[in-house]
Amino acid sequence: MAPGIRNPHAVSGADAIRAGFDRYHETFLAITRRGKPRFERRDWQGSLMDARERLDLYERVVGEVVTHVRRALGDREREEPLWGAVRTVYSERVAGHPAGEVAETFFNSVTRRIFRTVGVNPAVEYLDYLFERVPSPLALHPIRTYRVDPDAEATVHRMLDDCRFAAAFADLPGDARRVAAEVARAWAAGQAPITIEHFDVLESVFYRRKGAYLVGRARGANRIMPLVLALVHGSRGIVVDAVLCAEADVSVVFSFTRSYFHADVAQPAETIEFLRSVMPVKPVGELYSALGYNKHGKTEFYRELQRHLRRNDERFEIAPGSPGLVMAVFTLPSFDAVFKVIRDTFGAPKQTTPGEVKRRYEMVFSHDRAGRLVDAQSFEGLSFPKARFGRALLTELLDTASRTVREDGDAIVIDHVYTERRVRPLDLYLQDAEEPDALRVVLDYGQSIRDLAATNVFPGDFLLKNFGVTRHGRVVFYDYDELRLLTECQFRDVPPPRYPEDELSDEPWYHVGPDDVFPAELGRFIPFAGPLRKAFLRAHDTLYTTAFWHDLQARLVAGEIVDIYPYRQAVPPR
Repeated sequence: MAPGIRNPHAVSGADAIRAGFDRYHETFLAITRRGKPRFERRDWQGSLMDARERLDLYERVVGEVVTHVRRALGDREREEPLWGAVRTVYSERVAGHPAGEVAETFFNSVTRRIFRTVGVNPAVEYLDYLFERVPSPLALHPIRTYRVDPDAEATVHRMLDDCRFAAAFADLPGDARRVAAEVARAWAAGQAPITIEHFDVLESVFYRRKGAYLVGRARGANRIMPLVLALVHGSRGIVVDAVLCAEADVSVVFSFTRSYFHADVAQPAETIEFLRSVMPVKPVGELYSALGYNKHGKTEFYRELQRHLRRNDERFEIAPGSPGLVMAVFTLPSFDAVFKVIRDTFGAPKQTTPGEVKRRYEMVFSHDRAGRLVDAQSFEGLSFPKARFGRALLTELLDTASRTVREDGDAIVIDHVYTERRVRPLDLYLQDAEEPDALRVVLDYGQSIRDLAATNVFPGDFLLKNFGVTRHGRVVFYDYDELRLLTECQFRDVPPPRYPEDELSDEPWYHVGPDDVFPAELGRFIPFAGPLRKAFLRAHDTLYTTAFWHDLQARLVAGEIVDIYPYRQAVPPR
């Protein structure tokens, strides 16, 4: 082809992908922008519907684009040189796009679907973000900056009023006064007597479930303090429910155990840069996922994993903890993630199937995680050097997960794997914990079961090895092979024995259906003793009664959305 003349197939393919990405991103933002009116009208059911619709959007549009591209390219759809030209044209099409990094991930999703890529294919994929990012001057960030008056209360008042909600605050002057006092208290607890000079607040309010969040920071000289205001909209109007000024508290709000925010962020890279100024240890991939760009979150996770592997020669090893009957779990000791592969067969008493396990993981992805379910990213076609696997791990994978894991020369190919943020298994945590820490997590273990139930999730298995403790000391659930919707369960009392001998039998004297759950039976295996057991039962003994579960089922069926907020209420009482 003559110089300067573009291959029409390359142009056609690139234009189809760019049009598909535009359709995806515009629809993504349109759904996201419903968050504000939903909050203003207290339309919580509508918010949950929007969350599900937006989660389904990416795969639907990628599927449409793949179909279109296959028609456009015909029998040339898998020619790598042609796709190199498609990528060149596409790079020109998305240069300067406000979400250019997400556009490149979208392109990769299309090519991986067409080529069924194992590992990565540099000929047809973007391996790293193509365009160098030049940090923007502060004024170009998507933020509002407020010079703090001597009367900080007036500054906070302006900051809240600038949200321009269609609904009224219940007591805006009072909230401004309380927020200013709390910020001053938190700032004074710092290590240097520096005056607050500015508040920087992201222009977009962050919406999730029944909450809204103003995300910002306080600045003075060379010091930065997080500043997040949590808003709720009750019957009296909008109120500030919490002021979060610690990195740990803000990180919990953006946790990998939470559902994704709806925030009108057209330029995600700029927002990520701002968020990292107040959460510097939070992985970039998790922040993209928190904004709803979970596919690009996966991209950032994979890139960080590859960078990490290039920096050392460490091997993957079997993850600490009790071996699972359903999943083979491994980790890279210095990398903060675990990898979970479905085994070929499941030991007794497991009665599930690989297909059912995958459906449960899909359910977790689309469900409200309530701060208690670990976000699991699904990867297909990963490839690692065989030398990176410890001997014991490699033997286990090839022996127990051979349908998913295989050798290919000097590589190990994993057809399907889930990755999750690594947490400390609860049973191991309690072996080493001092009594105050043990008591705290034991009580939070019970609260985690309550929070899951409030979002229509029943874990199915209360064993401590299925729960973990995050770096912030929160108890979360990560073993999903028996997880189900609470409203699908039949909670029953144990019938009285027919004869005295019944209680000595190894088999129940009553019929047990596949959906039956006997809370009293769960109570017989409470895994704590002594003071921990007493404290746990004092706080959570109702978990072992049918009345608790029946009441919650009735509330869920009636459409109630139970309040679960990711913070301690930090504003002094009104």
